[in-house]
Amino acid sequence: MSINANINENVVDKTLITLSMPHDYKPPKRDWKAAWRAVKTLIANPEDTEQVFIILRRLSGKSFWRAYKRFAESPVGANVLRKRIDLIDTLKDTAKLAALPEGTLGREYYEFITRENISPEGLVDASEGENTSMGLTDEDMIRYGMRAREMHDLWHVISGYGRDGLGEASIVAMSYAHSKNIGFALIALMAAQSFRKLAPNGGVRRSVIEGYRNGRKSEWLLGADWEALMPLPLEEVRSQLKIRTPKRYNKTVLSMADKDLYTAEVKEARDAHPAE
Repeated sequence: MSINANINENVVDKTLITLSMPHDYKPPKRDWKAAWRAVKTLIANPEDTEQVFIILRRLSGKSFWRAYKRFAESPVGANVLRKRIDLIDTLKDTAKLAALPEGTLGREYYEFITRENISPEGLVDASEGENTSMGLTDEDMIRYGMRAREMHDLWHVISGYGRDGLGEASIVAMSYAHSKNIGFALIALMAAQSFRKLAPNGGVRRSVIEGYRNGRKSEWLLGADWEALMPLPLEEVRSQLKIRTPKRYNKTVLSMADKDLYTAEVKEARDAHPAE
């Protein structure tokens, strides 16, 4: 059983999907100057989410096309593209998610976004501005790009990383392991540098490295069949996707919070994900 809120019965399945690079698409050259300007802006204002997407756009190079092609050539990806399935339609159907049994991925996701007061549409505006848009015209590539963006908070739920600064940095490092977009690596390094004095014994750096390593050891999350996973117990999903417990992150968050060196958000993350 899967949640298929996003399948419109009036939409005809595609017979062909894009497997060769479209003539009007050219992988962008990496623009390090623009990316670095965005990094400095992000350091000055960590809440300016648009800068994250500017960095990713400016440093994507060929990574987006390579990830898209891997997705399109997979059984899950081919099904998503042929049936025109949009993940956001499942994620925003909160009535169905709330009705799932406790402990399932879908229910845990619903409780996560409710607790955090966020929505699956929250990243759309920041990622589709004039400076952040990928400028894609191919339907399949657009659908994959949206799907990759919209699964971000699902990664929080399955990984155990909170939405505090260190949790986000660790998720970003995990994202680099899956997408190979150098922009993710740059953001993770920037965050580790910014937070390095907030925990003893290099805990911040080790937590970010752990995020990358956990990403390397897991299944390829960009190709996961999230719709089919929603009704399954969270622990079963974690097992299927080979998700490891973020032990270093949990310990670091605990030390930062106990010494009042971090924000209230970290203390909430500590309570939600106690160190094992």
